[in-house]
Amino acid sequence: MNQEISKIERKNGTLFFGIKKNVFFLGLVSFLTDISSDMIYPLLPVFLTDVLGSSKLFVGLIEGIAESTASLLKIFSGWFSDKIGKRKPIVILGYSLSSISKPLLALVTSAWQVLFIRFADRTGKGIRTSPRDALIAETSNGQRRGASFGLHRAMDSAGAILGPLLGFVLLPLLNKNYRHLFLLASIPAFFSILVLFIWVKEAKTRREKVTLAERKTSFKFDAKFKLFVLVVALFTLGNSSDAFLFLRAKSLGVNLVLIPLLWGLFNLVYTLSSTPAGILSDRIGRRKVILLGFLIYGLSYLGFAFATKSLHVWILFAIYGVYYGLTDGALRAFVADLVKEEDKRGTAYGFYHGAVGFCALPASLILGYLWQTFGAHVAFSFGAVLALLSGVIFYIGFSEKDK
Repeated sequence: MNQEISKIERKNGTLFFGIKKNVFFLGLVSFLTDISSDMIYPLLPVFLTDVLGSSKLFVGLIEGIAESTASLLKIFSGWFSDKIGKRKPIVILGYSLSSISKPLLALVTSAWQVLFIRFADRTGKGIRTSPRDALIAETSNGQRRGASFGLHRAMDSAGAILGPLLGFVLLPLLNKNYRHLFLLASIPAFFSILVLFIWVKEAKTRREKVTLAERKTSFKFDAKFKLFVLVVALFTLGNSSDAFLFLRAKSLGVNLVLIPLLWGLFNLVYTLSSTPAGILSDRIGRRKVILLGFLIYGLSYLGFAFATKSLHVWILFAIYGVYYGLTDGALRAFVADLVKEEDKRGTAYGFYHGAVGFCALPASLILGYLWQTFGAHVAFSFGAVLALLSGVIFYIGFSEKDK
């Protein structure tokens, strides 16, 4: 009997822990894409200022426009994938646009050109994210959804570890030629498109039985999902840019040279904890894992507020990685748990990612103002308080039956 079940699972594309091949290959796509992106991203501000002579204000403008664009498009692309009843073509378009933009960085001669290239890259991210998450949700079994998102986030963050390490090793070998490095970084990006084309499949759901004319996507969601988005938005207002964590580390005596290792430690813990956290959320419920994640975040930010030694920073970055591992996949899986209608999931993921994206900018402005005016103690304590408040609302608003 067990052999027959194993044969059926293999036939249905199951790998391990009930995770489908489609989820693994989508994770591989994210892994390769993140290697490419993170070979470039940490070096781009230096390239802009030292090579192209850009001001720091213009660097901030580039990133602000890029991330705002991505947030807006995540809503539209999720809705559009619901409307046409297909995810994969939109996911391919998004990853392709980002991949094509990367080698163009090797050709730029002015900061304005970088602005347009970053705009294209983040446009690609905005296009692909919500349909991709909907595709993972539809591919995975409901009882293995947490494990599926956990594996995907683990593979994504593994790429974020390997990318900077490759950049660190290759740049000296290339005589610090940024343009050559940007060209090399485009290689894993194009391999990710190849994996996407060949091995990732459209999920077979009931949406295929409905014609385009009959399909009625809607922005109307029940009170539970609206409350969830509100909680996520409130939490994000206290979750500022991680750049402030680096500044806090530096203020506590961490050598500037060691900052990339701190980021590597965070991503390592995040990677190692994501899949076990996803499996745990399938077994004990998403609600408990998310609440634990909010609590750990609050405690870590209180730690950053009152830390006094550089050693504290290393411990806190590891704890911060545990928070990400617990919540990043579980929150995405919870969206699918709340929104049962397959023809509305893309839109739901759009609103979820949009809430995170739109609140991220004011979150950083608030923390920056509080730090500058009242000091780091108040600034990071504010983030901790909002996290704990979000956890209380989430605990009250959702019961065990909501998972």
